[in-house]
Amino acid sequence: MSTLFSDTHDDNSAFKNYLVKKIAEFGNFKFAYMILNKKYPMETLITSNYPSQWVDIYKESNYHSIDPVVLSALQRVAPFPWDESTPKNSRQRPSEIFNHAKNYNITTGYTFVLHDHDHNLAMLSLILNDSKSIDIEGQIHPNKAHLQMLLATIHERVTTQHRETARNNSYNPSAEKDPLSTRENEVLYWASMGKTYQEIAIILDVKIRTVKFHIGNIVKKMGVTNAKHAIRLGAEWQLVKPIAR
Repeated sequence: MSTLFSDTHDDNSAFKNYLVKKIAEFGNFKFAYMILNKKYPMETLITSNYPSQWVDIYKESNYHSIDPVVLSALQRVAPFPWDESTPKNSRQRPSEIFNHAKNYNITTGYTFVLHDHDHNLAMLSLILNDSKSIDIEGQIHPNKAHLQMLLATIHERVTTQHRETARNNSYNPSAEKDPLSTRENEVLYWASMGKTYQEIAIILDVKIRTVKFHIGNIVKKMGVTNAKHAIRLGAEWQLVKPIAR
């Protein structure tokens, strides 16, 4: 469950209904709106009218961490069709996502991108309801500027609503800003410095099984599949903080 973005049913239903109405003005599309925090990539919010089973699979499998569309959007500011999105040097296995998605007629799409001042990546992805139609870019092209503006509008509404919800709930902001505990950060830091589990255990004066326990928690929190991915992603996204002396 996201901590930066509260997954409130009423709020998401309102945003979803708004997008359904607005996108219908531009064509026969299904959509997915996603926010991903670039500092804490395990924090996501997805509002979509894609098949619900696929959305559940995507969330439960933390596919956002290896989705080629997301990885490409992180490096872009202009909208793009999905056939340009797969990183040529990706070490992940995007075929796992694509094979699942095909079962729900999600094969060809187009994504609009927005990067905001709070380190969020916002994406509005569109697919055609008619799976026989493949010229999605041709259908979107006349309204690209309007759709980009729609992304900016819905993103402002969503982030404003979630900030207000957070204030009303009077939660502790300092506790929400750092998804890793102090000990987890220490473990991830030394792992990113090339230390083995045994070496980390000696440095932190704990048992090896304790180091493995913290690594397991880090992997779960970051929504990745293994320790190597957590270390690489932690360094790439600057989640690893130097140890204070």
